[in-house]
Amino acid sequence: MRTAVIRVTVDTTGQLSAEQLRAAGASLAAAAAGAGIDVTSISERELRVQVGASDAATARETVAALCARAYGSAPVLGSVTFLSRGTDEDAHGVLAQFGLAGRISRTDSGSGFDIVTVRVAIDELSRIPESRVLTALEAALNCEVRLVAS
Repeated sequence: MRTAVIRVTVDTTGQLSAEQLRAAGASLAAAAAGAGIDVTSISERELRVQVGASDAATARETVAALCARAYGSAPVLGSVTFLSRGTDEDAHGVLAQFGLAGRISRTDSGSGFDIVTVRVAIDELSRIPESRVLTALEAALNCEVRLVAS
């Protein structure tokens, strides 16, 4: 499973006192720890949350529900990004974000580096600029990527 990272603003109206924010933060930390979610405070009203999720929508739903319960208000969620560990799962996640599916294989370059070949159906790849997909895959995998339309 991929790890999503989301910045969350809680108590956007500024109505909670410092004590209420601390109590809500403690409640959130306990609930998050029980669910395997990591919460880091950025400021009194802003959090950074890491959650295991296969897609951005699932990550947003999970984090929004946890924060709403803890703070008693609707949190404002920032964009969802994903941590990358350079795995095939990361590559599949990148493809999924573009609405693509593909086959992934790895070979050793002979210099100790992986070369990842990603095969995508030609009709699927024709609707998205190949350079966007390639750049996203290279960034996620941090290695040479060969994108093949087959």
